[in-house]
Amino acid sequence: MAFSLSSENPSAILLDIEGTTTPIAFVYDELFPFARARVRDYLEHHCGEPDVTEALARLRREHQEDEALDLRPPALTDKSKGDRLDSLVAYVYWLMDRDRKSTGLKALQGCIWWRGYLDGELRSKVFSDVPRAFARWREAGYRISIFSSGSKLAQELLFRYTESGDLTRFIDSYFDTTIGPKSAPKSYQLIAAALGLEPAAILFISDTVTELEAARRARMRTWLCVRPGNHPQPSDHEHHVITSF
Repeated sequence: MAFSLSSENPSAILLDIEGTTTPIAFVYDELFPFARARVRDYLEHHCGEPDVTEALARLRREHQEDEALDLRPPALTDKSKGDRLDSLVAYVYWLMDRDRKSTGLKALQGCIWWRGYLDGELRSKVFSDVPRAFARWREAGYRISIFSSGSKLAQELLFRYTESGDLTRFIDSYFDTTIGPKSAPKSYQLIAAALGLEPAAILFISDTVTELEAARRARMRTWLCVRPGNHPQPSDHEHHVITSF
């Protein structure tokens, strides 16, 4: 179905990344394995840097929450530097294996990817219609923002280092789960407030019905994006469906 904003005419467009602007396969087959293969070495050499220290502090708080919920995460230890590092890596792997939308994990992954992009080891992928749509939307005066479970750093890196060039010039704002879960209506209310807009003036586009339902409960307008490789979604929804931008 062709993408048209004529019936909506929003002031801003809020976009998910995975399965909306970017193939799911790039995230799961390239980004996640890249971070997993390098996490121990990265922590060994960068654990004292401010962004990494903050990510590890978040991970430790999340670990305490997991223990309180009796989820049985791998134990963290401070017996020695090596043991501490091994236990942190084990917990990171445990979160990755469960595809947890952990804020600490996403922050750490963003740091690792940043080094990969700078070193030329990573180049991100977006669907072919995305660069053209971004340029068209900007020319039409629409504000473009991103809301993803990946950290703000990871989001900006993904759009800066694409195979189609730097797309960050089209994007006004980035939001991650520090503002709240993507399944919570309150998160979308806070995003609208941060943008200085009423929720009804924002069109949220995502590949996941649960996220769209949360945004709709916050009074945003919503469209479901169906792309090749996306996970099947429930059919009993009322969101307009698009297959391209």
